Amino acid sequence: MTAFPESTPSTNPAIAGFESTFADELGALAVPWQGVHAPDPQLLVLNEQLAASLRWDVAVLRSEVGVGVLSGSTTPAGATPVAMAYAGHQFGGYTPLLGDGRALLLGEVVGSDGRRVDLHLKGSGPTPFSRGGDGFAVLGPMLREYLVSEAMHALGIPTTRALSVVATGRRVRRDGAEPGAVLARVAASHLRVGTFELAARQEGVLQRLADYAIARHYPEAAELPATGAGSRYLAFFEAVVEAQAALVAQWTLIGFVHGVMNTDNTTISGQTIDYGPCAFLDAFDPTAVFSSIDHSGRYAFGHQPAVLKWNLARFAETLLPLIDSTPENAIAAVSAVLDTFEERYEGHYAAGMAAKLGASGMLLDRALVDDLLRLMAEHGADWTGSFRALADELRGHSAPLHALVPRERIGPWVQRWRGTLTTQGRGAAAAAEAMDRVNPLYIPRNHQVDAALRAATDGEFAAFEKLLEVVTHPFDRRDEWTDYTTPAPPSFNATFRTFCGT
Repeated sequence: MTAFPESTPSTNPAIAGFESTFADELGALAVPWQGVHAPDPQLLVLNEQLAASLRWDVAVLRSEVGVGVLSGSTTPAGATPVAMAYAGHQFGGYTPLLGDGRALLLGEVVGSDGRRVDLHLKGSGPTPFSRGGDGFAVLGPMLREYLVSEAMHALGIPTTRALSVVATGRRVRRDGAEPGAVLARVAASHLRVGTFELAARQEGVLQRLADYAIARHYPEAAELPATGAGSRYLAFFEAVVEAQAALVAQWTLIGFVHGVMNTDNTTISGQTIDYGPCAFLDAFDPTAVFSSIDHSGRYAFGHQPAVLKWNLARFAETLLPLIDSTPENAIAAVSAVLDTFEERYEGHYAAGMAAKLGASGMLLDRALVDDLLRLMAEHGADWTGSFRALADELRGHSAPLHALVPRERIGPWVQRWRGTLTTQGRGAAAAAEAMDRVNPLYIPRNHQVDAALRAATDGEFAAFEKLLEVVTHPFDRRDEWTDYTTPAPPSFNATFRTFCGT
């Protein structure tokens, strides 16, 4: 491995409060490590609201010392940086050791809300898990993660969040020499299904990891007995199943495609993580795939619930020894919980779709939803625009909807939908207002993200900053933002793919 200068310690108390419970309690799943010195770090974007919630002084974060910490060049006081180890199933194939190949867990802090979160650097240099990679990241993908994760947060979807992006002053070779960058992200934790897949194959680690995860994310389960039908580990598994069923339903409702739903990208907390080959749908297509390497369509938009259940089955396998000493009993117990996944997902999805269509509660005929989606798919209707157009239809403005689906095709469906709302006692105006509260106007549309990242890579950040402002106010209609509601041209979507950015 190429030798780089080590990071230097910081004693500035304004970037303090770090703890290292993961490294202290689960050292077998981490390697102490340091970020690589950045030759010329420049802070490009800082999430001041998030920084304040972590009780950090924004002015200090913008200082030379703060930028040093955010670039990985400087280790903050009290922090014990580690590269986290985990395994994972990638595109269905098991890899026994993956780990943070270009990232560091700096440590944990407790925010003003009393919740413990990780601060994690992405692109901070090679680690023992780099697997032949250089360990660095380039500017475009780090800005993509910042933009999309903050958009997801604004949409109310559980997600890791972005604190900053720092340009390192290092050129990183990909297709050509590109500007290097480090993303600082905040997460409830970085525990993954893949973390358990590794721990299950190490003696004496699995139960400690499970107890740590329970205490950190699902403390109510810690009060339950360790064994038996109502054991804490079975309750833990059920809690993760519920969190992930709710999450993937929210992805579906918003038209989000993760792109690479490997088990090492499936969190125990139920947060969305790792925004590499991700995208939001323009034209609705259940088979839409955005990863350049997903040749089989494994992680297509419409496959995401089934893939998530598959990942949870791999998680269940790791917990079997903790749930019951008799394998048959353990398998029966986790299978009974896993079999509830579809019902849980459908419950979240049905409630969310009812809200998107202005219905009361979950009182909406599933056939009505399916018929709408069939029409949208047949005509390549814009996912986000369609639901806003339906609200306009209730206000007497039919043109936006008919521009997406011809009047003669959508008309009978609209009559059925209006009849349902009338039966529920939902007035058109009230339903339209309710729909606008859950259906965004603005999402990170692929062509706009791509253009903003290209400009930023060339040193022009105005488009990125504007797009960030728009997508973090997804429900606020502003006349000057009309262009941000426009889908990409078909020629763009025909060739658009996103990459992991390594």
